[in-house]
Amino acid sequence: MRLILNGQQAFGKATLEALLEKGEDEIVGVFCAPDKEGKPVDPVKEFAIEKGLPLFQPSNYTDQAVLDHMRSLNADLMVMAYMIIFVPEEARNIPAQGSICFHPSMLPKHRGPSSINWPIIGGATETGITIFWPDDGLDEGFILHQDRVEIGPDDTLGDVYFGKIFNRGVEMMLEAIDMVRAGDPPKIAQNENEATYESWCRKKDMQIDWAQPVADVYNWIRGCNPQPGAWTTIDGNELMIFDSRKIDGDPGGQPGEITAVADDHFVVAAQGGAIKVMRVRPHDDKKLHANDYIAKVGLKAGKVLGA
Repeated sequence: MRLILNGQQAFGKATLEALLEKGEDEIVGVFCAPDKEGKPVDPVKEFAIEKGLPLFQPSNYTDQAVLDHMRSLNADLMVMAYMIIFVPEEARNIPAQGSICFHPSMLPKHRGPSSINWPIIGGATETGITIFWPDDGLDEGFILHQDRVEIGPDDTLGDVYFGKIFNRGVEMMLEAIDMVRAGDPPKIAQNENEATYESWCRKKDMQIDWAQPVADVYNWIRGCNPQPGAWTTIDGNELMIFDSRKIDGDPGGQPGEITAVADDHFVVAAQGGAIKVMRVRPHDDKKLHANDYIAKVGLKAGKVLGA
């Protein structure tokens, strides 16, 4: 088939690489977001230029010239691999078979832009990957292809995305294209009774409440690791918490109190247990292993975080 690849960042590049490696379809156009001053060049753009592929960076998909150009490509399918610009129906329907889109959740659950963070924060034991036929709603439209993804009890956002979703998501994009090529691909309606939506998981909202049950605190931290980073305060300054483990049982102190300081970690009390902290980022430094942070600030037991 004649394909348009529309995507951004590492996932978009990986999908494009996989399509070229498979070699079964012709890439007639690569679309990605416009460059931003002071920001690195998108890896999709870099790779498209490296491979000599026709590259386009429209700022919107409503401009008539953009739509006319898309029509001129005579594409069979548009493959949307990590999108940051909304593509309306008129543009999506230009390819003969329409457009398919990747989303890292088991739609209709966890629609929205931070769909991996929130299941972890909520203590879910699984999430999923969906390839769907997008409509003008947010992560709505018929489902083409889905797969479930386990969330382990200590998995972070990074573990789930890079270790479980990223590579499988690329594989599923290729599988979905094969399903379209074979003819009569699935178009399964999403069950609106099961739909959930969460907005951005933003750093400003991710302050740790040490008075919450220890399981909730732990889920909060790992669901924000590495982005956007859960945080607390110490001596009035921000301290971001990354790698950690949950300790059940007697917390050994009041919520937020540092109850123990060891060579490679420190322990913070919560409700019904404590958090063993192994990696942090203070307000005035890069990410540090706990031993370096302990030495840097002379951390002692008894200090209360978030006070």
